[in-house]
Amino acid sequence: MLIDTHCHLDAEEFAPDRAAVWQAAMQAGVQAVVIPAVTQATFAPIQAWCAQHPRAGFALGWHPMAVAQAPEDALTQLEQAINAVLSGPQAQQLVAVGEIGLDFFVTRDTAARQVALFEGQLKLARHFDLPVIMHVRGAVDDVLKALRRYRVRGGIAHAYNGSQQQAGQLLALQCKLGFGGAVTWPRALKLRQLAATLPLEAMVLETDAPDIPPVWLGHRGRNSPAQLPEIAAEIAAIRGMDVAQLIEITGQNVLQVLPKMAHLCT
Repeated sequence: MLIDTHCHLDAEEFAPDRAAVWQAAMQAGVQAVVIPAVTQATFAPIQAWCAQHPRAGFALGWHPMAVAQAPEDALTQLEQAINAVLSGPQAQQLVAVGEIGLDFFVTRDTAARQVALFEGQLKLARHFDLPVIMHVRGAVDDVLKALRRYRVRGGIAHAYNGSQQQAGQLLALQCKLGFGGAVTWPRALKLRQLAATLPLEAMVLETDAPDIPPVWLGHRGRNSPAQLPEIAAEIAAIRGMDVAQLIEITGQNVLQVLPKMAHLCT
């Protein structure tokens, strides 16, 4: 099963041709896509899109780089939004709380607010028994600290670029690690080494479209979920294995960590 576990299909970059982008992904063999929210303003558009596309799952949450936009009652409003979805016809499409987490690479000046919002969202994930989709850039140790304090049912460390040791700690907390276009760049030596040596059971595939384009699109290229088969092929080549086997195992990894995706892939 070829599943894109992280795609911002609601982004403005896809406004001119969103339907065509989706169709191209399905024609390329992508069987399902997860669309994570980044602010409350994106909740309704994402839900509306997914209501018309049964192979799309979604996550609701506040991105760490958007904390300045979060109102004081952001957690209360998120709880209400999750409650509403879980009691309605899209309950099976709400696969996680996300995109949540920490970013201390770009926005360290908001660290305290990020931590408070992240921990609050972890509490909600635990309350609703939902996994989490996490942004961990420059903050893997701090994310691990929060996960140990607020145990959730697991999740995905999106765009993973930490150490082998940190990867092992995330795996022990029932998390998987997202790999996408960044691994295709020859100069990404650390990331390519991780892709080559981590247990395959640790990995899931993603694009983060429209961001993090693979090398063949160039730094300014618009990424899309249709790129996932080639990204999978590059990772398989790095590992020296058959791409069909990689797709099958990473797909099963997704169903393990995001169990509702099984409903969307049938």
